[in-house]
Amino acid sequence: MTQSNPARNPAAPAPASADPAGRVPEERPHRPADDTEQVYYEGSPMVRAQLGKVMLWGFVAVVLVASPIVDRFVEHRWLPWYVTAGLIVIGVLVATIPLLIVKQFRYRISNYRIDFERGLLGKRIETMELWHVDDIEFHQTFLERLMGVGSITVFSNDKTTPKLELKGLPNPRPLFESLKQRVIAVKRQRGVIKMDLG
Repeated sequence: MTQSNPARNPAAPAPASADPAGRVPEERPHRPADDTEQVYYEGSPMVRAQLGKVMLWGFVAVVLVASPIVDRFVEHRWLPWYVTAGLIVIGVLVATIPLLIVKQFRYRISNYRIDFERGLLGKRIETMELWHVDDIEFHQTFLERLMGVGSITVFSNDKTTPKLELKGLPNPRPLFESLKQRVIAVKRQRGVIKMDLG
C-alpha cells in the first residue's frame, strides 16, 4: 500500500502552520485596494448663476415679442403676420440663450480627477488629475450665496490647463471642502511633498 506525499502532490492542501503554542492562525480576509472612483458632482452650471444674463436676454425677448402690440397702439396698424411671427420666434430663441450658454459646459468632479467638457455641437473634454493641483480657491458673491451657487478655481501644474474655473456649482462649499481634502490625500499617496492648499 502506497502513501501519497503531500509535498509531491500539488492537489493536496497544504497543512496549516501552527504557532509554538499549537494554535492555528485565523485566515484574514483579503482587503481590496481602495481605488473606487467617487463622483462628487456631475452636470452643467446652474442657470440661476447667470442671473444677470437671464434678466438681460429676458428683457430683449419681451421687447421683441411685445413690439407688434406696441406698434398697434402707437401707429394704429398691425404689422404683417410674417413679421409678427418672426419677432415672436426670435424672442423665444433669445430667451433660451442663457440656457444654451450653461449647457455648453459640463463638469465631472471625482475623487481622482476633474473632467471639463465644452461645446454644443462639437465636444472637447479636458481632464485634470487631482495630484497635479497646486491650489484651489472658492468664490461666492452675496447674490450667488442667495442663489445657492458658487465658483471653484483650480490652479495646477498641468501644462494644458493651468487654471480651471468651475462656475455655477450648486451647494459649492461642501464640494470645495471635499475636493480640498481629497487633493491632499492624493498628493500624499503619490509622495508629493508640496501641499499649499488654502
